[in-house]
Amino acid sequence: MRVMVCELDADGGTLEAGWERVVDHALRHRPGLAVLPELPFAPWLPATDEVDPQAWSDAVTAHERWLGRLRELGAEVVVTSRPIVAAGNRHNEGIVWVAGEGVVGSRTKTFLPDEPGFHEATWYERGPVRFDPVTTPLGQVGVLLCTELWFPEHARALGQAGVGLLAAPRATPVGSRHRWEAVARVDAITAGAYLLTSNRSGRAGPATFGGGSWVVDPDGEVLARTTDATPAVTVEIDLAVARAARSSYPRDVDETPR
Repeated sequence: MRVMVCELDADGGTLEAGWERVVDHALRHRPGLAVLPELPFAPWLPATDEVDPQAWSDAVTAHERWLGRLRELGAEVVVTSRPIVAAGNRHNEGIVWVAGEGVVGSRTKTFLPDEPGFHEATWYERGPVRFDPVTTPLGQVGVLLCTELWFPEHARALGQAGVGLLAAPRATPVGSRHRWEAVARVDAITAGAYLLTSNRSGRAGPATFGGGSWVVDPDGEVLARTTDATPAVTVEIDLAVARAARSSYPRDVDETPR
């Protein structure tokens, strides 16, 4: 199976050009699964701690419009996130989209930072602590949204549920890129799964995103990375490797209470 990660900048006025580059890559390399960054199709609203309801509404509209363009990638499955309003509350919703079907699975982001450049807990509400696998034509997919990578117990639980693919849309700063790569590698090992994570690029207020999107194998090895010059990468993976990893150390350690 071929999988793709990428970088996109929705804040610098180059989103359309960046999307065309990613689409061109996807059409040349034909990934089955593509992971996009967190809230990729609108400006990064949590850059400020002043909530603008109209800006949120505009972001919702933009993402709904761009949802119709995911088919341009030619991928069978796409994972990203979008802003929504549910029961009167704003949320960041991770979605799994399948060609010909649309959104087949979703969950709202649970763990939210609230600090300069990343005032997410100010802009939207926490979702429930639920990390259910999503069944797709390519196998089960688990979705971890950005900060949720720092709670590896959920990656482990998804691996124990038989998930071989973890998808993690991100919006993370350049200065901590090394830490995000470290936790992505740990989560992949913990779950015994491939972990695909795509980050925003560009800048929004005090937030300078790091780019840096990776495909990590179940042993924590980075198989592919994006760069400024290469904003999308595709690599071949084998889910049989993940199945074998889930029955080996440290995933096979008995953790039942005594």
